[in-house]
Amino acid sequence: MSDETGRREFLKRTALASGALALAGSAVPRVHAAGNEMIKIALVGCGGRGTGAAAQALNTKGPVKLWAMADVFPDKLQASYDSLTKGQAARYDQQKHEGFGDRIDVPPERRFLGWDAYKQAIDSGVDLVILTTFPHFRPMQYEYAAAQGKHVFMEKPVAVDAPGIRKILAANEIAKQKNLKVGVGLQRHHFPIYEETMKRLKDGAVGPIQFMRCYWNGTHPGILPPREGMTELEYQMRNRYLFTWLVGDHNVEQHVHNIDVCNWLMDAHPVECNGMGGRAYRNGRQHGEIFDHHFVEYTYDDGTMMYSQCRQIPGCFNSISEYAHGLKGTAEIHKGVIKGSDGEWQFRGKKENPYQLEHDHLFDAVRNDQPFNEAEYGALSTMTAIMGRMATYSGKVVKWDEALASNLELRPDRYAWDGTPPVVPDENGCYPCAMPGVTKAM
Repeated sequence: MSDETGRREFLKRTALASGALALAGSAVPRVHAAGNEMIKIALVGCGGRGTGAAAQALNTKGPVKLWAMADVFPDKLQASYDSLTKGQAARYDQQKHEGFGDRIDVPPERRFLGWDAYKQAIDSGVDLVILTTFPHFRPMQYEYAAAQGKHVFMEKPVAVDAPGIRKILAANEIAKQKNLKVGVGLQRHHFPIYEETMKRLKDGAVGPIQFMRCYWNGTHPGILPPREGMTELEYQMRNRYLFTWLVGDHNVEQHVHNIDVCNWLMDAHPVECNGMGGRAYRNGRQHGEIFDHHFVEYTYDDGTMMYSQCRQIPGCFNSISEYAHGLKGTAEIHKGVIKGSDGEWQFRGKKENPYQLEHDHLFDAVRNDQPFNEAEYGALSTMTAIMGRMATYSGKVVKWDEALASNLELRPDRYAWDGTPPVVPDENGCYPCAMPGVTKAM
């Protein structure tokens, strides 16, 4: 069975097992707006990325309105609302404006707080939902949005474990049957420098691809100290980047961008991987449970290799980049540079903001009822990163089918501030960490 046939059979089985196809086969409502119709938006997850995504949505062409907001943290929701009304929408919004005026229509009764706030926002009469909560919550929220017939923009990664990936794929069968438009925050797909470079590589600019390299080596995230009255669950959620169950570790939360570029070039996902990683810098309560470095060697079905490296250690070599090596040359994909047998080519096109472009393209698809669904490649690239984490945590060779079938679910015992997270500190305030050769990662 070919890799493509196996993938499609898996998607079919996933959908059937969840009852997705039966549900999706019911009457399909009219969900797209004509070009001159108002599109009402719900923002679910009001941190910096969510605020930026809302700003990009409000900057798209045509009538658009922010109609509802939802978060578990009152301070985050209020800060996001204040930023948007003042026209200050974090680093992702590169447009200059004084605020969004009547494009923001979120009275107090449509500012929802709590664990089920996302349902209230989705059910408030909106057309499109922006899902920018922590990745752990993405599968359940996408599942609900698809069931309710809403167009979706969801940030990467789309899950933190294999059960979450299966839920995303099953929900996406509903979305496709309902003709919903779905964007995923892997914005390089909308970046002209990547689009043109990728086209040339697929047209054979460096010949058959032999191997690829990708990197996300950078700094470590900021840490919020515990406050009086803060429960362990809230502490971890306030420091989400330090906990695998919330973001998947940094090879999933950040490095998925670069991994996705390699999958894009191959039009496939790897079939197995091995890797190594650990904690050379992180120690103590303030550094949670995640690793500070990962290296993974991925193998695709045709034998092509992809070497993946990510690190969060101060004072080291930094790089956010992707490279392709072929029989006839090499490419620095992130720079738009190809050196092949026909000479050197460099992208000279206009520099544009890919964060804005991904929303422009999504909203255009909604208004003109054009095909637009990025959830599948978003899920498969996220799963590729998760499989890499399984390899670095366990020290084992991990195969795609086994990884995707894993039933290891990373979640608290219940969604409440006094709930117990999957990991808790010991008497010294230190968290248990994965130990290669010992940890069962699937």
